[in-house]
Amino acid sequence: MDTRVITLTALLCSTPAIAAPCLTYDCPQMLTIKNKIQHGDNRYLPAYQALLKNADNALQQKPGSVVDKTLLPASGDKHDYYSFGPYWWPNPDTPDSLPYIRKDGQINPSSKTDDTDSKRMVQFSDAVRTLSLAAFYSGDRRYGEKAKTLLNTWFVQKTTRMNPNLNYAQAIPGVVNGRGIGIIDTRVLIDVADSLILLRNADYFTAKEFSSYQAWYADYSQWLQSSPNGKEEADWYNNHGAWYDAQLTAFLLFAGDTQHASQQINTFKYRHLAAQVNKKGELQAELERTRSFHYTNFALAAYAKMGRYGELTGNDVWNFELDGRTMKKAFTLISQQALQPASAWHYPEIKYTPEEALGPLLIAARTWKDKAFQHNAAGLLATDKTNINILTPGSALVK
Repeated sequence: MDTRVITLTALLCSTPAIAAPCLTYDCPQMLTIKNKIQHGDNRYLPAYQALLKNADNALQQKPGSVVDKTLLPASGDKHDYYSFGPYWWPNPDTPDSLPYIRKDGQINPSSKTDDTDSKRMVQFSDAVRTLSLAAFYSGDRRYGEKAKTLLNTWFVQKTTRMNPNLNYAQAIPGVVNGRGIGIIDTRVLIDVADSLILLRNADYFTAKEFSSYQAWYADYSQWLQSSPNGKEEADWYNNHGAWYDAQLTAFLLFAGDTQHASQQINTFKYRHLAAQVNKKGELQAELERTRSFHYTNFALAAYAKMGRYGELTGNDVWNFELDGRTMKKAFTLISQQALQPASAWHYPEIKYTPEEALGPLLIAARTWKDKAFQHNAAGLLATDKTNINILTPGSALVK
């Protein structure tokens, strides 16, 4: 077992680090997992060792910033986040390749280069999540200090910080400078908020330093609620609407606005959950996609976060029901497929990856204590013992 594991007295959520309550992560369960890692529990050691390996790599990562991109958004300000729609491709029928055309489920590699910010934001959030979890589980402060450097560069330093808006996200060359649909790009900042809390509670930030991050998230929450792009995304009928709810709720909670966070949970329950899940548990808007299994799990990762935030605010989402439509039915549909071959999934799927269901099923097993959820989650775990979801109870990661 790795010798960098320290005693429980230095763990998250220990007194007096209560000024930053846990958000998506189930911190008491994480404490239990850490204790089991200390005692060599093989259920967690492979994932823990993989985490440390990734964290060691992240120690070498150069701090990234939105000002590093080579292209400019329509504003001309490099501090504004800028990305292309991933499923849009050059038009083969026009001399200048404009306007771009859509190919659902097929990612244009040029949307993931350093020319724009999409790839950079994912790399930043992945590194921060990895480093903060490694700092938590190992106690090695190198990881936390590196995460702090990355966070300061992205959010705080005047010369490198990101402006708290997504006016120019998922632009389509020849069509539009930015779209509300691009707001899904910042779903990764939920993980960053969770990481900030882990680090704050381990004394990597002073209260004043931490408040600067809360202020950024508060400003971004305001933009989400007031901007045309934010209002557009709030009305989306598929996973985009659910992820808007998850982002806004998480960011409001992180900024300390529990009242409006609970109101957003109600919006999710009645506007999105009840509309997106049918009585069979099918997320019909996701089942129409060329990657229906992936997108169903992707949507359920947002649902899981909303269930968690309902726990924190006393607003039950897990057991909400309207006209026979429930969250549990949606998780059950995925659970029934979990250990089955691709041929058992009777919807379009061009790249069937059963492990994508692990995060949602671990959440379902944690929530409902149902034997079927537990059995199917265990079955997936047996084939994917290094999956990061093993170490993040309360939060499902589906990329």
